[in-house]
Amino acid sequence: MKQFLKYLICLPSLFFVTKIFAVDSEVKFTGSDYMTKYKDDAIHEMDIYDVPASITLGQGMIESNYGNSELAKQANNHFGIKCHEDWTGETFTMNDDQPNECFRKYTTVEESFADHSQFLKNRDRYQFLFDLKITDYKAWAQGLKDAGYATDPTYADRLIQVIEQYKLYQYDKLKSYPSIAIAANPPTIDHPTVVASTSGSHEVRSINNSRYVLVKQGDTFEKIAIEFEVTVQQLHRCNDLDKNAVLVPGEILFIQSKRSKSYAEAHVVVAGETMHDISQQYGVKIKSLYKYNHMDAGTEPKVGDTIYLKKKR
Repeated sequence: MKQFLKYLICLPSLFFVTKIFAVDSEVKFTGSDYMTKYKDDAIHEMDIYDVPASITLGQGMIESNYGNSELAKQANNHFGIKCHEDWTGETFTMNDDQPNECFRKYTTVEESFADHSQFLKNRDRYQFLFDLKITDYKAWAQGLKDAGYATDPTYADRLIQVIEQYKLYQYDKLKSYPSIAIAANPPTIDHPTVVASTSGSHEVRSINNSRYVLVKQGDTFEKIAIEFEVTVQQLHRCNDLDKNAVLVPGEILFIQSKRSKSYAEAHVVVAGETMHDISQQYGVKIKSLYKYNHMDAGTEPKVGDTIYLKKKR
């Protein structure tokens, strides 16, 4: 009888423990859950940084175990990005390749997505990826592996498998600005394509498949950043401007990254033009222009010089 009563007393505890394990299993994210929850964030990052949404989602799934890893839950870090010497934000320590390694910690998952894009965009070893087609997820996956994003020799195959299993490649053809209809044909240089009017105060145009607006009187970086849901730092970076830059009415301001090359072959410099002017006129990164023309960064061309807008054949 005593043994029976002891069993009854233990029953609530056993039920409670069982309940906890049941709840834990219920909250685990699946691949479909992850895709549904974060696809819009991945598409938004693609719009700004030109990283394919399929790659962002696929890497997030692998690196965070569909959002279930300790790093993802405790630090909102979905891409396994370690601190590195340039990280000044919060950190999270855990064992990885080595004991007690330092990982970046974010306030939100969205910050992790944005930092992942910036991590790829701002490091030289990944720059070749942005010359690939945004829809070529297989080349991107192989390129990430070759550039050393992960030490796993099967990383590219795993990434491709996840992308194809969940059909993540479908998102590489979408945009997170549904009111903007991107022109089907490449825009001409002399007559930039007007792609749509936004719900804000600026008309969005496109040069070289990169969207921009014309600065108006009274505009500030902060106002435009709020209108297009980007940061001031992103606007500076997209336009090759430093933090002390001042907006001038009538000038071009890109709201997404410029391209690494142009549809046009070359440009002949006229009086008063700078490399930054040419970069903005053709929607080509100024770093690429210096590289194609074997010029030192910061130097300016002379009137009559031919500036190549893509790699010479």
